[in-house]
Parts: sequence; structure tokens; C-alpha cells
Amino acid sequence: MTTLYGLSTCDTCRKARNWLDRFEVPFTFVDYRANPVPAATLKAWAQQLGGWEKLVNKSSTTWRNLLPQRKNPGSDPEWTLLLKEYPALVRRPVVVPEDGAVSVGFSDNGFKKLFGK
Repeated sequence: MTTLYGLSTCDTCRKARNWLDRFEVPFTFVDYRANPVPAATLKAWAQQLGGWEKLVNKSSTTWRNLLPQRKNPGSDPEWTLLLKEYPALVRRPVVVPEDGAVSVGFSDNGFKKLFGK
């Protein structure tokens, strides 16, 4: 089963959940503010996506409001600490299908390709 990680108040996550419902793709939704993602999982996601920059939403208000010294984490533990402290920094939604291939974001065409619909 596909797992969709995001924030329940996020419009993009709502659109992704509605799309999955409409195309009858079974999924589980995890609000990662209410159920924090373990550091090892965040690190694995970043590795699969090609680095922390692919996992972190640097165009968000949360990112823009960070102190300048917080915007340059130099190690995996610093990145995971930042994301635990500010879960809204994770791009939304994070999609993990049965095969474990991680993807981020939502678009109608992207989901059609991802789920073969």
C-alpha cells in the first residue's frame, strides 16, 4: 500500500489525497507533524531523492523565516534536527509506494505516471 506523508492542513496534500481517492489507489496518510518521521527515514528519503535540497522546501515561509545560520546544515544530524524542529520544511507530500521509491510533490500528470493511471 502507498503511504502519503504530509500535513493534514496542507492544500497540496489534500489535492493528492483526493486524487488517490478518485483513482481508487489505496493509501495511508501520515501527518508528520502529529507523527514525526524518524531521523533514519528522513535521511533515507534524502538519499533516494538526491540530497537534502530535494527534500526541503526552500521556497516556504518557514524556510525564509529561519535565521541565516540555520539555513546551512553541514551534516545529516543537523538536517534531521532542523526537520524535526520544523516539519513544515519537508516538501509535500512525500509519497512512498509499495516498491519504496520515494517521490515528493503533487501534480496530476506526475501521479498518473507514478500510479499508471
